[in-house]
Amino acid sequence: MSSASPTVVLVHGAFADAASWLGVIDELQRAGVSVVAVANPLRGLAADAAYVASRIAQISGPVVLVGHSYAGAVITVAGTVGNVVGLVYVAAYAPAEGESLGALQDRFPPTALADHLQRWSCPVGGGETATELSVTPEAFGEIVAGDVSPAVARVLAATQRPLAASVFTEAPTTAAWRTRPSWVLVAGADRAINPQVVRFGAERAGATTIEVDGASHAVAVSRPATVADVIREAVGSAR
Repeated sequence: MSSASPTVVLVHGAFADAASWLGVIDELQRAGVSVVAVANPLRGLAADAAYVASRIAQISGPVVLVGHSYAGAVITVAGTVGNVVGLVYVAAYAPAEGESLGALQDRFPPTALADHLQRWSCPVGGGETATELSVTPEAFGEIVAGDVSPAVARVLAATQRPLAASVFTEAPTTAAWRTRPSWVLVAGADRAINPQVVRFGAERAGATTIEVDGASHAVAVSRPATVADVIREAVGSAR
Protein backbone atom coordinates (compact mmCIF):
# COMPACT_ATOMS: atom_id res chain seq x y z
CA MET A 1 0.00 0.00 0.00
CA SER A 2 1.39 3.41 -0.99
CA SER A 3 0.31 6.94 -0.18
CA ALA A 4 1.42 8.09 -3.63
CA SER A 5 -0.95 7.72 -6.56
CA PRO A 6 0.37 5.02 -8.90
CA THR A 7 1.28 5.60 -12.53
CA VAL A 8 -0.39 3.12 -14.87
CA VAL A 9 1.97 1.63 -17.45
CA LEU A 10 0.19 -0.02 -20.39
CA VAL A 11 2.00 -2.65 -22.46
CA HIS A 12 0.45 -3.76 -25.75
CA GLY A 13 0.64 -7.30 -27.03
CA ALA A 14 1.30 -8.97 -30.35
CA PHE A 15 -0.18 -7.73 -33.64
CA ALA A 16 -0.80 -4.27 -32.13
CA ASP A 17 0.90 -1.08 -31.03
CA ALA A 18 0.50 1.43 -28.21
CA ALA A 19 -2.37 3.12 -30.09
CA SER A 20 -4.54 0.12 -29.23
CA TRP A 21 -4.84 1.67 -25.75
CA LEU A 22 -6.22 5.03 -26.99
CA GLY A 23 -9.72 4.58 -25.56
CA VAL A 24 -8.40 3.23 -22.26
CA ILE A 25 -5.93 6.10 -21.97
CA ASP A 26 -8.73 8.61 -22.51
CA GLU A 27 -10.86 6.97 -19.81
CA LEU A 28 -7.99 6.93 -17.32
CA GLN A 29 -6.85 10.48 -17.99
CA ARG A 30 -10.37 11.82 -17.59
CA ALA A 31 -10.44 10.05 -14.22
CA GLY A 32 -7.21 11.81 -13.21
CA VAL A 33 -4.99 8.74 -13.48
CA SER A 34 -1.39 9.19 -14.66
CA VAL A 35 -0.77 6.82 -17.54
CA VAL A 36 2.05 5.85 -19.92
CA ALA A 37 1.72 3.46 -22.88
CA VAL A 38 5.08 1.96 -23.82
CA ALA A 39 6.11 0.52 -27.17
CA ASN A 40 6.64 -3.21 -26.68
CA PRO A 41 9.49 -4.27 -29.01
CA LEU A 42 7.96 -7.74 -29.69
CA ARG A 43 11.42 -9.18 -30.35
CA GLY A 44 11.68 -11.79 -27.57
CA LEU A 45 10.36 -12.29 -24.05
CA ALA A 46 13.58 -11.60 -22.14
CA ALA A 47 14.47 -8.60 -24.30
CA ASP A 48 10.95 -7.15 -24.23
CA ALA A 49 10.69 -7.58 -20.46
CA ALA A 50 14.09 -5.97 -19.93
CA TYR A 51 13.03 -2.96 -22.00
CA VAL A 52 9.73 -2.54 -20.15
CA ALA A 53 11.46 -3.03 -16.79
CA SER A 54 13.95 -0.28 -17.62
CA ARG A 55 11.10 2.12 -18.38
CA ILE A 56 9.31 1.24 -15.15
CA ALA A 57 12.47 1.67 -13.06
CA GLN A 58 12.79 5.25 -14.31
CA ILE A 59 9.29 6.22 -13.15
CA SER A 60 9.17 7.94 -9.79
CA GLY A 61 6.67 6.34 -7.43
CA PRO A 62 4.51 3.21 -7.58
CA VAL A 63 3.40 1.61 -10.85
CA VAL A 64 0.39 -0.50 -11.77
CA LEU A 65 1.55 -2.57 -14.74
CA VAL A 66 -0.99 -3.62 -17.37
CA GLY A 67 -0.43 -6.13 -20.17
CA HIS A 68 -2.63 -7.25 -23.04
CA SER A 69 -2.29 -10.59 -24.79
CA TYR A 70 1.39 -11.62 -25.15
CA ALA A 71 2.31 -8.66 -22.92
CA GLY A 72 0.93 -10.66 -20.01
CA ALA A 73 4.13 -12.70 -20.23
CA VAL A 74 6.15 -9.48 -20.45
CA ILE A 75 4.63 -7.98 -17.29
CA THR A 76 5.00 -11.33 -15.52
CA VAL A 77 8.77 -10.83 -15.82
CA ALA A 78 9.05 -7.03 -15.77
CA GLY A 79 6.63 -6.79 -12.85
CA THR A 80 9.32 -7.80 -10.38
CA VAL A 81 10.75 -4.25 -10.53
CA GLY A 82 10.57 -2.83 -7.02
CA ASN A 83 8.06 -0.02 -7.62
CA VAL A 84 5.42 -2.26 -9.25
CA VAL A 85 2.50 -2.54 -6.82
CA GLY A 86 -0.07 -4.35 -8.96
CA LEU A 87 -0.53 -6.29 -12.19
CA VAL A 88 -3.50 -6.21 -14.57
CA TYR A 89 -3.82 -8.90 -17.24
CA VAL A 90 -6.17 -7.99 -20.10
CA ALA A 91 -7.05 -11.09 -22.16
CA ALA A 92 -3.47 -12.06 -21.45
CA TYR A 93 -1.12 -14.91 -20.66
CA ALA A 94 0.15 -15.33 -17.09
CA PRO A 95 2.86 -18.01 -17.34
CA ALA A 96 4.79 -19.50 -14.44
CA GLU A 97 8.57 -19.68 -14.11
CA GLY A 98 9.99 -22.04 -16.71
CA GLU A 99 6.67 -22.30 -18.58
CA SER A 100 6.73 -21.16 -22.19
CA LEU A 101 3.65 -19.72 -23.84
CA GLY A 102 3.54 -22.77 -26.09
CA ALA A 103 3.48 -25.07 -23.06
CA LEU A 104 0.80 -22.96 -21.37
CA GLN A 105 -1.38 -22.96 -24.49
CA ASP A 106 -0.99 -26.71 -24.95
CA ARG A 107 -2.88 -27.33 -21.71
CA PHE A 108 -6.08 -26.30 -23.52
CA PRO A 109 -7.71 -26.62 -26.97
CA PRO A 110 -6.14 -24.32 -29.59
CA THR A 111 -7.92 -21.34 -31.10
CA ALA A 112 -8.25 -20.55 -34.80
CA LEU A 113 -5.39 -18.05 -34.60
CA ALA A 114 -2.68 -20.56 -35.50
CA ASP A 115 -4.39 -21.29 -38.81
CA HIS A 116 -4.31 -17.62 -39.84
CA LEU A 117 -0.73 -16.56 -39.18
CA GLN A 118 1.70 -15.28 -41.78
CA ARG A 119 5.42 -15.91 -41.43
CA TRP A 120 8.03 -13.30 -42.33
CA SER A 121 11.80 -13.18 -42.07
CA CYS A 122 13.62 -10.28 -40.45
CA PRO A 123 17.31 -9.49 -39.90
CA VAL A 124 18.69 -9.87 -36.36
CA GLY A 125 22.31 -8.84 -36.96
CA GLY A 126 25.43 -10.71 -37.97
CA GLY A 127 23.81 -11.74 -41.22
CA GLU A 128 21.29 -13.89 -39.36
CA THR A 129 17.52 -13.85 -39.80
CA ALA A 130 14.62 -14.71 -37.53
CA THR A 131 10.96 -15.55 -38.08
CA GLU A 132 8.17 -13.19 -37.10
CA LEU A 133 4.41 -13.66 -37.25
CA SER A 134 1.40 -11.53 -38.14
CA VAL A 135 -2.30 -12.28 -38.64
CA THR A 136 -3.59 -12.53 -42.20
CA PRO A 137 -5.51 -9.30 -42.88
CA GLU A 138 -8.62 -11.07 -44.16
CA ALA A 139 -8.95 -13.03 -40.87
CA PHE A 140 -7.92 -10.27 -38.47
CA GLY A 141 -11.42 -8.98 -37.77
CA GLU A 142 -12.91 -12.41 -37.16
CA ILE A 143 -10.05 -13.76 -35.03
CA VAL A 144 -8.79 -10.71 -33.14
CA ALA A 145 -11.45 -8.01 -33.29
CA GLY A 146 -14.85 -9.66 -33.60
CA ASP A 147 -16.71 -6.95 -31.67
CA VAL A 148 -15.00 -4.02 -33.40
CA SER A 149 -16.49 -2.32 -36.46
CA PRO A 150 -15.21 -3.73 -39.78
CA ALA A 151 -13.68 -0.35 -40.67
CA VAL A 152 -11.67 -0.18 -37.44
CA ALA A 153 -10.70 -3.86 -37.72
CA ARG A 154 -9.26 -3.20 -41.18
CA VAL A 155 -7.15 -0.34 -39.77
CA LEU A 156 -5.95 -2.55 -36.91
CA ALA A 157 -5.01 -5.27 -39.39
CA ALA A 158 -3.09 -2.81 -41.56
CA THR A 159 -1.15 -1.34 -38.62
CA GLN A 160 -0.39 -4.55 -36.73
CA ARG A 161 3.20 -5.15 -35.62
CA PRO A 162 4.56 -8.67 -36.10
CA LEU A 163 5.77 -10.77 -33.18
CA ALA A 164 8.99 -12.77 -33.05
CA ALA A 165 8.03 -16.45 -33.26
CA SER A 166 10.63 -17.27 -30.61
CA VAL A 167 8.41 -15.88 -27.83
CA PHE A 168 6.33 -19.08 -27.86
CA THR A 169 9.30 -21.23 -26.81
CA GLU A 170 11.05 -18.77 -24.50
CA ALA A 171 10.24 -19.37 -20.82
CA PRO A 172 10.12 -16.66 -18.12
CA THR A 173 12.63 -16.92 -15.29
CA THR A 174 10.34 -15.33 -12.72
CA ALA A 175 6.63 -14.73 -12.11
CA ALA A 176 5.71 -11.38 -10.58
CA TRP A 177 2.13 -12.51 -9.88
CA ARG A 178 3.48 -14.63 -7.03
CA THR A 179 4.38 -11.49 -5.06
CA ARG A 180 2.12 -8.78 -6.52
CA PRO A 181 -1.68 -8.46 -6.31
CA SER A 182 -3.21 -9.22 -9.70
CA TRP A 183 -6.38 -8.54 -11.65
CA VAL A 184 -7.38 -10.53 -14.73
CA LEU A 185 -9.93 -9.56 -17.38
CA VAL A 186 -11.24 -12.53 -19.37
CA ALA A 187 -12.64 -11.73 -22.81
CA GLY A 188 -15.43 -14.27 -23.13
CA ALA A 189 -15.48 -14.40 -26.96
CA ASP A 190 -11.70 -14.33 -27.41
CA ARG A 191 -10.68 -16.30 -30.52
CA ALA A 192 -6.95 -15.49 -30.32
CA ILE A 193 -6.24 -16.80 -26.80
CA ASN A 194 -8.52 -19.49 -25.42
CA PRO A 195 -10.36 -17.88 -22.46
CA GLN A 196 -9.62 -21.08 -20.52
CA VAL A 197 -5.91 -20.19 -20.69
CA VAL A 198 -6.64 -16.78 -19.16
CA ARG A 199 -8.92 -18.22 -16.45
CA PHE A 200 -6.29 -20.83 -15.56
CA GLY A 201 -3.66 -18.13 -15.11
CA ALA A 202 -6.03 -16.05 -13.00
CA GLU A 203 -6.87 -18.93 -10.69
CA ARG A 204 -3.24 -19.94 -10.29
CA ALA A 205 -2.27 -16.35 -9.43
CA GLY A 206 -5.14 -15.93 -6.98
CA ALA A 207 -6.17 -12.90 -9.03
CA THR A 208 -9.34 -10.86 -8.92
CA THR A 209 -11.10 -12.01 -12.09
CA ILE A 210 -13.53 -10.06 -14.25
CA GLU A 211 -15.42 -11.85 -17.04
CA VAL A 212 -16.61 -9.77 -20.01
CA ASP A 213 -19.15 -11.80 -21.96
CA GLY A 214 -19.04 -11.36 -25.74
CA ALA A 215 -15.76 -9.44 -25.71
CA SER A 216 -13.18 -10.18 -28.39
CA HIS A 217 -9.41 -10.29 -27.97
CA ALA A 218 -9.41 -6.58 -28.87
CA VAL A 219 -11.36 -5.79 -25.70
CA ALA A 220 -9.25 -2.70 -24.96
CA VAL A 221 -10.47 -1.24 -28.26
CA SER A 222 -14.09 -2.41 -28.07
CA ARG A 223 -14.69 -1.96 -24.31
CA PRO A 224 -12.25 0.74 -23.13
CA ALA A 225 -14.45 1.88 -20.22
CA THR A 226 -14.66 -1.68 -18.88
CA VAL A 227 -10.91 -2.17 -19.13
CA ALA A 228 -10.29 1.20 -17.50
CA ASP A 229 -12.62 0.27 -14.62
CA VAL A 230 -10.53 -2.81 -13.86
CA ILE A 231 -7.33 -0.75 -13.96
CA ARG A 232 -8.83 1.91 -11.69
CA GLU A 233 -9.76 -0.81 -9.22
CA ALA A 234 -6.12 -1.92 -9.15
CA VAL A 235 -4.96 1.67 -8.75
CA GLY A 236 -7.40 2.26 -5.90
CA SER A 237 -6.24 -0.87 -4.12
CA ALA A 238 -2.61 0.23 -4.41
CA ARG A 239 -3.19 3.70 -3.00
